[in-house]
Amino acid sequence: MNLVDSSGWLEYFAGTDRAAFFVEAIEDTEHLVVPVICIYEVFKKILQSRGQAIAEIHVADMLKGNVVDLNSSVAMNAALLAVKYRLPMADSFILAIAYDQKATLWTQDQHFASIEGVKYYPKD
Repeated sequence: MNLVDSSGWLEYFAGTDRAAFFVEAIEDTEHLVVPVICIYEVFKKILQSRGQAIAEIHVADMLKGNVVDLNSSVAMNAALLAVKYRLPMADSFILAIAYDQKATLWTQDQHFASIEGVKYYPKD
């Protein structure tokens, strides 16, 4: 299973050079885990920059994966991970869901670089 964080989705939807790192995980929808918090972050960012219609089109692509809701177990594990790795709330939820779903987390966010179970692609 794979989980692409919000920054990876945004690169993919923008068609940047960095998008190539995330294509394999995103396009294998059968093995793709999509946390609802990523849907929130991506929808909000695209809504602000490109409008609601485009945001809805991109979220429809995200919904092709296996959408995972937040629950109390994930919340407690996210809090533990936030303290252990000093992660912001959204990132700790994303990592907790990756661990819960036994998924590899694909990201370009540096604070995930040395965490087990993460495929990190450093920003230039």
